[in-house]
Amino acid sequence: MVDLRGVELDAEERELLKHPLVGSVILFTRNYSDGGQLARLIAGIRAVRSPALLVAVDHEGGRVQRFRKGFSALPAARMIGRRYDVDRQAGLDLARASGWLMAAELRAFGIDLSFAPVTDLDYGVNEVIGDRAFHRDPDAVAALAGAYMAGMRDAGMAATAKHFPGHGAVIADSHVSLPIDRRPFAELERDLVPYRRLIANGLAAVMMAHIVFSEIDPLPASLSSFWVRKVLREDLRFHGAVFTDDLGMQAAAAGGSMLERARLALSVGCDVLPVCNDRAGVLALLDGLKQGPEPASFARLARLRGRPATLPDDLFASEEWRRSADAVARSFAQPELRLDA
Repeated sequence: MVDLRGVELDAEERELLKHPLVGSVILFTRNYSDGGQLARLIAGIRAVRSPALLVAVDHEGGRVQRFRKGFSALPAARMIGRRYDVDRQAGLDLARASGWLMAAELRAFGIDLSFAPVTDLDYGVNEVIGDRAFHRDPDAVAALAGAYMAGMRDAGMAATAKHFPGHGAVIADSHVSLPIDRRPFAELERDLVPYRRLIANGLAAVMMAHIVFSEIDPLPASLSSFWVRKVLREDLRFHGAVFTDDLGMQAAAAGGSMLERARLALSVGCDVLPVCNDRAGVLALLDGLKQGPEPASFARLARLRGRPATLPDDLFASEEWRRSADAVARSFAQPELRLDA
């Protein structure tokens, strides 16, 4: 999975996207100016290959929402969790409406995937996760993430739960350093609860965390056969697609050079290797990586294609969009629950 420099494809990128090892594209804020431009960019990406490349984005809501102007403002997951604490059904309804609204608006422009929902538990120690997590209680996270996933599914988009097996209990930011979680395996069961529930309800994709669980494996979970093959595939019986987190992040360097970490990720069963903000790293991989993903990966990825969607003008004129947009907008006007000591 590769990124792009700007708001339109350049000649080098068109050639890059034709490479057989490139299977998908991730978009960032720098790739967006307005709806018309986004539609043209995605059409250009799709025209390069047949079958077309998957197009993805991180568009969770709160501080992680790549497209702003022309898209509905989405609440941070913690805001949804606090609504759930006040009124469980209202929280579940808001989670479902947020998932639907996010997915429906992205699908209207042709985007297949948003890497959501975050299913990390909010232990209150990791700033990079922070308000991106729904709740500290694993049952609450499972319920809210399940409602969010159901909303996405209704809008024609598969969900990607992240960051497996859990990013909330470490302090370090894996973008810039290697987080180490020293809990024994038995203490991680809480973090796995949301995954068990979502997998039982048809979860299509998981993104792995670049975190070392030092009592279990010296390698980050994203590069660990124990976590991918043993826990995720065998124990949890997950049959969907497995993404690493961005292989360009500093924590992934525990796996060696870009080429070494990519080979390792493929060898342990990961299906998609995002490499972001590192064009030299992408080119090194395409030049040196000789193996692709295992054959089953192609079937898993085919299930991630977005279903046919309503065009933007029709979506924004629809009663379902108005109802969901109003419900989400009202959530910003409601006072947050605050508990005094």
